[in-house]
Amino acid sequence: MAHQAPLKYVFYIAATPEKVWDGFVSRESNRIIFSGAELQAEFKPGGLLAWVGAGQDGKPMTYVRGKVLRFEPPRVFQYTFAMGQNDKASRATIELLPETEATKVTVTHDEWAEDDSTYAACADGWPRILSRLKTLLETGKTFKPH
Repeated sequence: MAHQAPLKYVFYIAATPEKVWDGFVSRESNRIIFSGAELQAEFKPGGLLAWVGAGQDGKPMTYVRGKVLRFEPPRVFQYTFAMGQNDKASRATIELLPETEATKVTVTHDEWAEDDSTYAACADGWPRILSRLKTLLETGKTFKPH
């Protein structure tokens, strides 16, 4: 099977790049947009990062882990991305560009390993995460899962 195509999403969020950046990196917003998982990160190139939350048994579980590749606030955040116990890592790049009345958010998730089983989950997950972030930053609230 061939390599997976890059996933690319573009959103416009009515907030400053600094506010949007904070939405991607703060512990508070990450708990909301990642359904309770907390971002633990060393924000510098080579630093480790992980989204950790409670598993179905209530014990801590690492949902995503990776390594920071680029960290240029409030413009570019790039990191490797491995979901769960998956040994295959892909790459996520978040780019923010100020527009007249919003911030253009471009997320590119690429460098997929052949037959990476997490591709479909990421293709479904990114639009949900970006929608939650947009709603949170523009209204101060977001969807609460059941």
